[in-house]
Amino acid sequence: EVVATSERYAVRRLPFSRLGDGDVAFFERVLPGRVVSGEDEVKPFNVDWLKSMRGCSQLVLKPQTTAEVSQVLRYCHERNLAVTPQGGNTGLVGGSVPVFDEIILSTALMNQIISFDKVSGILVCQAGCVLERLNEYLEEQGFIMPLDLGAKGSCHIGGNVATNAGGLRLLRYGSLRGTVLGLEVVLADGSALDCLASLRKDNTGYDLKQLFIGSEGTLGVITAVSILCPQKPKAVNVAFLGCQSFAKVLETFTTCRAMLGEILSAYEFMDEKCMELVERHLKLSSPVTGSPFYVLIETSGSNSTHDEEKLNNFLEQATASGLVTDGTVATDDKKIKASQHFLFHKSLRPGFTLWSLRERITEALTHEGYVYKYDISLPVEKLYDLVTDMRARLGQSAKNVVGYGHLGDGNLHLNITAESYSHSLLDAIEPFVYEWTARCSGSISAEHGLGFKKKQFIQYSKPGEAVALMQRFKAMLDPKGILNPYKTLPSAP
Repeated sequence: EVVATSERYAVRRLPFSRLGDGDVAFFERVLPGRVVSGEDEVKPFNVDWLKSMRGCSQLVLKPQTTAEVSQVLRYCHERNLAVTPQGGNTGLVGGSVPVFDEIILSTALMNQIISFDKVSGILVCQAGCVLERLNEYLEEQGFIMPLDLGAKGSCHIGGNVATNAGGLRLLRYGSLRGTVLGLEVVLADGSALDCLASLRKDNTGYDLKQLFIGSEGTLGVITAVSILCPQKPKAVNVAFLGCQSFAKVLETFTTCRAMLGEILSAYEFMDEKCMELVERHLKLSSPVTGSPFYVLIETSGSNSTHDEEKLNNFLEQATASGLVTDGTVATDDKKIKASQHFLFHKSLRPGFTLWSLRERITEALTHEGYVYKYDISLPVEKLYDLVTDMRARLGQSAKNVVGYGHLGDGNLHLNITAESYSHSLLDAIEPFVYEWTARCSGSISAEHGLGFKKKQFIQYSKPGEAVALMQRFKAMLDPKGILNPYKTLPSAP
């Protein structure tokens, strides 16, 4: 059997066992009332968020405990049944849906908070907790999650960790590789690895959790997470600014970082085409218009007077030096007094409207037809050159070529839209986009992972020796290859 799941890359089904009636009966005994097998009921789990990949799994399992996950995987290992772990299924590279008939192991019911220490700020929870729910729980305690994503209302913390999700707060709080203190993981053979430490410092042996952070469910199934959470900032301000060139976006960032220092929590950029699509498809009106580029800056700190003074000084400097031509500010306290060039906007929920302009770009793009999505890390000074070069290369064959992303950490989201999928357009994009990125010593995946769609391009970012070592880890931890097959790594030679 051969399938071209991403409409381009054909893969052959590996010799895993077929699901039988006896298998279903076993799972129903282990997970009473939590086995989904009807065709219509299983269908949503088989399709990714972009609707660009579709598997044909016949079974979704919904365990509630680590012990149940262990039972399931032990059985699947013995029976040689392939498994696709699935969290909120918000991934963009086809990593969380089956390619063929793999059993879907959903963490949707593993949504319990195990503990929270208000002194240390350490949260321990099951992998299926939705990111936004965790943040709401923590806010009541005076804390927040160290990551924030546009998909926060659906994505699971386990999936976030499995893909090493970056998101909107990385500039301030760092990556999950730094904030995750411990993990509980079930390996392919069903054995549970309890490394659920709640210590900031632990220098005993190899840091095993790092193997599973970013492994996309190919080495083990994350069942619980211990994560360090920062205190909720008492003062949050959001500024949305217009810049006349990308050079000015970069210069504004340099000035911003120097003047705002420790209170700078996000620096996002988007081009005018992104704003046009958000306004057209989602009816969100931007209070700042007429600029080729836009910047969203968030500050968060403990002293509103101090923060506002710093932000005011920065805005005055940015407008006086011509870096910024227009802007608006939202605050949770009162309107910020700044340069008269600014049109002020006060939102009921601090920064809500302004953040929506950035967070919902992905949603707006889906209204444009077929979307080719690329998540790239580059040196910041070259970040937008890729968009410009791609626009020139594709010309009229693409409907839109847009760029936006986390400029503070060098992460570009390049999106190309067309009325429908086209082989010839994809051939014009790939591997050009990866070759361009490799020439700049960038990464072909900044935060979405490799999944199914990018696994065959890993050599553009990692040397052959590194890929071979990854394949050896995979073979050691999952000798039968049952965990999320066809994903992340190219097939072993």
